[in-house]
Amino acid sequence: MLNEQTFNKLYSLRLSGMADAYKSQNANPDMLPLSFDERFSMLVESQWLKQENNAIQKRLKSAKLKIKDACIENIDWKHQRELDRTLVMKLAESEWIRYKHNCVLTGPTGVGKSFLACALGQKACREGFKVFYYHAPKLFRELLAARTIGTMSKILRKISRLNMLIIDDWGLETVEQSSLYRDFLEIIDECQQNGSVLLTSQYPAEEWHRIIGDNTVADAILDRIIHNSHKIEMKGESMRKLKSNVAGE
Repeated sequence: MLNEQTFNKLYSLRLSGMADAYKSQNANPDMLPLSFDERFSMLVESQWLKQENNAIQKRLKSAKLKIKDACIENIDWKHQRELDRTLVMKLAESEWIRYKHNCVLTGPTGVGKSFLACALGQKACREGFKVFYYHAPKLFRELLAARTIGTMSKILRKISRLNMLIIDDWGLETVEQSSLYRDFLEIIDECQQNGSVLLTSQYPAEEWHRIIGDNTVADAILDRIIHNSHKIEMKGESMRKLKSNVAGE
């Protein structure tokens, strides 16, 4: 009777991890020789782990990563992409986010930039950082809509809460209104007050002036993103093409 009351109170206090562990302890005779402090420590650990896991799942859901199963542990190191494993594993520690540095991944289509970006984003979520993924064309569509209906401040508020903003496939789509690059610059400024930008692009930084068209804005964007950035240039054949060939064989 006493145990049932205790269970109910733990659940009402939203301590379900501790309640479930308490049930397991009571059903396990091996727990009887343990001291109160030992058993209580195990209960607290169970509750802490449950809350940590719930928080990670919440951050992952909010991040809206394009590739849901992307993680550092699943990176394919076998294909020749000139991927610096030491640098990637260093970035996976997420210290660069704490120092508000940036990361730029460049390389041809299909080489795995999006996967690596999402894997680093997933690891950042596990480390407690707030992350959000944008496919660059979608971001510019949102900026265009925000300029039309006057909701730019709403986007900036969302960005200001992030520790890491992922912008994937930058430069993929032509932006007809050059003023949108100024809005993009504002997004970058807002993000860097609190965190970092991870940007992927098929185009090396030397070509960004041509893509943007406005040298002044291009200089400002390059200065903010490239400054204090970790750069990874990926090479090789498309991973999708290689997998397709393997499947065909």
